[in-house]
Amino acid sequence: MNLDIPELSLIALIGISGSGKTTFAREHFKPTEVLSSDVFRGLVSDDENDQSATKDAFDALRHIAGIRLRAGRRVVIDATNVQKHARAELVALARSFDVLPVAIVLDTPESVAWERTQGRTDRGFGRGVLKRQSQDLRRSLRELGREGFRKVHIVRDPAEVEISYQRAWNDRRELTGPFDIIGDVHGCRSELESLLGELGWELVRDEAGRAVDATHPAGRQAVFVGDLVDRGPDSPGVLRLVMGMTASGAALCVPGNHEQKLLRALRGRKVTVSHGLAETLAQLEHEPPEFVDAAARWIDELVSHLRLDGGNLVVAHAGLKQEYHGRASGRVRDFCLYGETTGETDEYGLPVRYPWARDYRGAAMVVYGHVPTSKVEWVNNTVCLDTGAVFGGELTALRYPEKTFVAVPAEDTHYEPIRPLGEVEPARDDTTLSLADVTGRRHLRTDYGTVLVDAESSAAALEVMSRFAIDPRALLWLPPTMSPPSTSTVEGYLEHPTEAFADYRAAGVDRVVCEEKHMGSRAVLLVCRDTDVAATRFGIGDGCSGAIHTRTGRSFFADAVLTETLLTRVRAAAGPLFDELDTDWLLFDGELLPWSAKAGALIRTQYAATGAAARAALPAAVATLDAGLARGLDLGALRDRTAARATHAEDFVAAYRRYCWPTTDLDGVQFAPFALLASAGASHAGRDHGWHLAISDRLVEADPSTFRATGRRVVDLSDPATEAEATAWWLALTEAGGEGMVIKPHAGLSHRANGKLVQPGIKCRGREYLRIIYGPDYTAPDHLTRLRERALSRKRGLALREHGLGLAALDAVATGEPLWRVHELVFAILAMESVPTDPRL
Repeated sequence: MNLDIPELSLIALIGISGSGKTTFAREHFKPTEVLSSDVFRGLVSDDENDQSATKDAFDALRHIAGIRLRAGRRVVIDATNVQKHARAELVALARSFDVLPVAIVLDTPESVAWERTQGRTDRGFGRGVLKRQSQDLRRSLRELGREGFRKVHIVRDPAEVEISYQRAWNDRRELTGPFDIIGDVHGCRSELESLLGELGWELVRDEAGRAVDATHPAGRQAVFVGDLVDRGPDSPGVLRLVMGMTASGAALCVPGNHEQKLLRALRGRKVTVSHGLAETLAQLEHEPPEFVDAAARWIDELVSHLRLDGGNLVVAHAGLKQEYHGRASGRVRDFCLYGETTGETDEYGLPVRYPWARDYRGAAMVVYGHVPTSKVEWVNNTVCLDTGAVFGGELTALRYPEKTFVAVPAEDTHYEPIRPLGEVEPARDDTTLSLADVTGRRHLRTDYGTVLVDAESSAAALEVMSRFAIDPRALLWLPPTMSPPSTSTVEGYLEHPTEAFADYRAAGVDRVVCEEKHMGSRAVLLVCRDTDVAATRFGIGDGCSGAIHTRTGRSFFADAVLTETLLTRVRAAAGPLFDELDTDWLLFDGELLPWSAKAGALIRTQYAATGAAARAALPAAVATLDAGLARGLDLGALRDRTAARATHAEDFVAAYRRYCWPTTDLDGVQFAPFALLASAGASHAGRDHGWHLAISDRLVEADPSTFRATGRRVVDLSDPATEAEATAWWLALTEAGGEGMVIKPHAGLSHRANGKLVQPGIKCRGREYLRIIYGPDYTAPDHLTRLRERALSRKRGLALREHGLGLAALDAVATGEPLWRVHELVFAILAMESVPTDPRL
């Protein structure tokens, strides 16, 4: 006996005590799926047979069942369930989570159940209890379907049972596309044929010249969002074509409310003939009865919504809230067909629809129609494709996964809308952010891995972001932290290229680029083609054409005039890139020099103060020790250590002074770009660093006073000669006072080796620069020995997690995802920065 059960369901085992429910559940279901009333009595009262604890036990059981059903997990209820009121609670629970309730009745003879009960020492009730349960069960058998159970299986011999699981009809996750998703057609057959032609489809016609199917040479599949009929000039022609495409497998379709109303009319139900139905019925009168019957059967078999591409894409006529994806109930079907209304009507007498898309936070893209708009616009991760073809607008398709649109204009205004098309824009609120998106403990899943952000880190990031950061609409990316190489064993060095090259070689990287490390402050620069683009695309007003922010999201310059002046210079030098990349904005990662331009206060209060104190105190101490030596005191060792410290102090001051020079406004300020991160519709993280540095060279050539060149060496990690040459270059840079270099995988920011992301960059800092970081005396042998014990694993893990979040943010920007999605990723990068690590690494 095969029991066919929906994959997502609430299964009620029904049977008298001793009927074998627990044994049946153990044999056929996972232990985690089974919720036993006996077990829950034990949990709440320490006694599984304490009937007085039944209410509390079932309260706990239903709570856990609800958590599982909300998460899309199967639930099996192991209880007698022979009384109608107990089953009614389970049916209501299943319906509240839009899953199907299933009944499995173990119809075990009362005598067998009593024999089993007598063999159990933990059962003290008499046979009268079993008799009453058996009577209740007998009365229930014919009523289970009417009570709401979608499937009822009666088992008399459990040994013969096999269970198979039926996928939901809306579950087509195995279909991955590519898809051409087509908006509301409403009888516009000619426009549909034109749109299919624009999309590269080839129509198949019958002997009468009517389009009855279509094929795509690239193997694409069409998906129709419903409302194929009514209002337009040829609803039968649209039905004929789409029915043929679905029959051949070239297309999928979900029903619209107009198909449902047409079906009721064709089945003889009483409907109000309005909103174009009269035209469709009149057109169908000229069709053969067998075509009309076939159309009715086809409509009746359409599924309310479709889950496609591994669950990443959902198509429903009027859209679908996240919690309804993959569910099956009348409530879900109604939402798919009609959406959700507020109960009010507008000035045209039409229902006011609740803007569900404004609150949507799902990972799946939802594509829908139903509400005509004058143009396609994203609202969060949803898009409405009804652009009013029948009202004289356009018929629009979304190419997926490309996320590009193709549209053809209406050939005529086939039907006058009740409400002017231009007044029916979707309710947009992409720019409003919610604290719920960024606070508390969160798991962020991206194509680059899953990152855990704890509540404390989120709180720290919120403090910085809310008080100091620039407008989140312009905050598209934050740079990840950067790890140093493995600690060097080269005498006198804490960091050395030898270990950096070895680190990348061990990770599976075969080619790297070594870039000169500028001693400035990390800066991310967003520059728009003009102020109009900044205002419309990013919401940046007040005459600004972009933004410049630090690695913590703060505006780099307090003076907006300085920001705009620098952006003007950048825009002038980058002018050709706007046309070459077909973009109206560019996002750069780079370094603003000098260090003192941003860190002046830090230099004065920390580094200069330390240097001044040391230079004042240590020479005096040496003089005092010299005087003691002259008197014959044994102070030689102390005097040598103090003299060495005085020399180190001079080296310390010389080190930080190299990165400070006077600036007035922007005079003396330079920007050293090393990556063009993104432009409109594109992330450039996949391009190799040669491409990025070539763009940097072009900017330097266009304006050498604003831009600073970045020296570089490309190293083949299988060629010792190129390693030696890059190491010699690093030694020359650092001995001349340079900070060092950053070593990166040449293949680009998103490069993976052995299937895993690798460090986006390893900083290899010079011996004298590290004096600023670790203090004047760090090169003393005892200090170097201690510092070589530094632990790098936490820093490296943090760098990779932040890097993955940054790549995901760039992808989200490129694909037009909503602000909240970009912001939660950027916010998480900042939150990661509060994870305790040695700040000197």
